[in-house]
Amino acid sequence: MMNANLEQFASDNYSGMCPEVLEYMLQANQGHAPAYGNDSWTQKAADLFRELFETDCEVFFVFNGTAANSLSLAALCQSYHSVICHEMAHIETDECGAPEFASNGSKLLLGKGQNGKLTAEAIETIVTKRNDIHYPKPKVISLTQATEVGTLYTIDELLAIHEIAQKHHLRIHMDGARFANAVVAMNKTPAELTWKSGVDVLCFCGTKNGMAMGEAIIFFNRQLAEDFDYRCKQAGQLASKMRFISAPWLGLLETGAWFRNASHANQCAAYLENQLLTIEGIELMFPRQANAVFIKLPESVIQALYTKGWQFYTFIGAEGVRLMCSWNSTQERIDQLVADIREQLESTQLRSVRQTLTSGQ
Repeated sequence: MMNANLEQFASDNYSGMCPEVLEYMLQANQGHAPAYGNDSWTQKAADLFRELFETDCEVFFVFNGTAANSLSLAALCQSYHSVICHEMAHIETDECGAPEFASNGSKLLLGKGQNGKLTAEAIETIVTKRNDIHYPKPKVISLTQATEVGTLYTIDELLAIHEIAQKHHLRIHMDGARFANAVVAMNKTPAELTWKSGVDVLCFCGTKNGMAMGEAIIFFNRQLAEDFDYRCKQAGQLASKMRFISAPWLGLLETGAWFRNASHANQCAAYLENQLLTIEGIELMFPRQANAVFIKLPESVIQALYTKGWQFYTFIGAEGVRLMCSWNSTQERIDQLVADIREQLESTQLRSVRQTLTSGQ
């Protein structure tokens, strides 16, 4: 059994704080500062987001991604409205009904699309399906960038969705759990991937990018942020010592670590993908575009890897495995994982050959 503290590939949430985040948090710990976001750290971090996105946006800080998604969606719609999202979206599969809870009942309407992406056509089909008063009125489109399967919406895809949103008077929310990885992978500016493509509000994740906790909710349409601070307070998301969320963000933004961290994670995932593809029998489930690699493995191999101490999530049937790289993934650990996968697959294939030969006798 391997050391429990060794690097794993289950999630980029497993990683610790990057040095820049830790340094800025220690700086913020010196002396006293005003509470509830009235400190200089929070103001500086918000201003840096405005510089990064090249627009005068409203910025709010909360503890986690579920709160960020749920509260921002609740701000965009009423209880009798609906939110259109992909059937594999995190707000549908992994947030325990929090979006519906925060909005007092706004229904999620699920759309299909290859590689985890909604299409403009799928959205229009949902919007035009019914328009009677007995059906929850579509109000918001929620997109995930990068998606739950590690793929990316192109600028053209975002603009096509924006055109549909304008046509039907819909708002666009973006779940940016791995937004930094998308920016790096696509070589586009944060502005190009958000408000310039029609996004009204972005939930920008810090936790998966080297922070201990903390998400930034960025309203590009400032009118939609009216009274949002009250919504955060009511939901228990207004940190009294807000500087310990905003100072780490300042550490990421001011030093450029947010970009370097995402770049490293993406590069590690590319290396992992290349090494896995040298193994006979490995099948990719989705294109590797950011920091996640999805492969199919036999159940016996998955269980053997668990026994060896590896941790990862299984998805889309018993044979789907997600391997996620983070800001501090290392080539050494990737090589160890690949070697164990190769060994277990070869053992499984050898057993299969022996069984075939035995049954033929």
